[in-house]
Amino acid sequence: MTEPTHDEDHDHDEDPDHDEAHGGTLGSRLNWLRAAVLGANDGIVSTAGLVVGVAGATGDRAALFTAGIAGLLAGSMSMAAGEYVSVSTQRDSELAALATEKRELRERPEAELEELTGLLEQRGLSREVARDAAEQLTERDALRAHASVELGIDPDDLTNPWHAAWASFLAFTAGALLPLLAIVLPPASWRLTVTVVSVLAALALTGWSSARLGAADPRRAVLRNTGGGALAMAVTYAAGALLGAAGV
Repeated sequence: MTEPTHDEDHDHDEDPDHDEAHGGTLGSRLNWLRAAVLGANDGIVSTAGLVVGVAGATGDRAALFTAGIAGLLAGSMSMAAGEYVSVSTQRDSELAALATEKRELRERPEAELEELTGLLEQRGLSREVARDAAEQLTERDALRAHASVELGIDPDDLTNPWHAAWASFLAFTAGALLPLLAIVLPPASWRLTVTVVSVLAALALTGWSSARLGAADPRRAVLRNTGGGALAMAVTYAAGALLGAAGV
């Protein structure tokens, strides 16, 4: 078998189009995955705190199930609505910036060409190379060039509020189902133990996952996540127990 030469290896490794395509796709996927992990984490903590708090006041399965379902729906809808509003605002800002850039390109093309040249110079190109690159990019697609270099926007890949809303809704719901099922399915004597253990295990997993996606230390993230979840459940259980003892 003929082994690849050093030049062939080098050409493959240094292919800018190959690296850029994979880098951009990977970054986008990691952002979505990180958002899904955080959404699931919110669903676990908020629903666990709710059902454990109710369990401190009553052991009635119907009451626990009702409280869990209400918390799941309220939380998932709130997350989806908040994400939709937030991403819609971001999309509106992106569209406004593109409209402004399009108008400036139409009204003062030379000034915009000079601006693009300066931006490329700031990235380390010489004046001559930057000018030549700016002219070529402008001839190919002036709006795309300015959107990418100046605004950091891809006109063909604007943020989608509906995608973000559904992703948040599904992630929160998936996380919230764990404490809900853990509190209503086991026998009454095991409910609290099963819920606490399963919630802490799930929080350890989401903490580890979020840390790995962000290239951070997983141990610290796991401790923060499980510690915060344990504190939330302890506080809500104590509050429920006090209210239940008082007959409220």
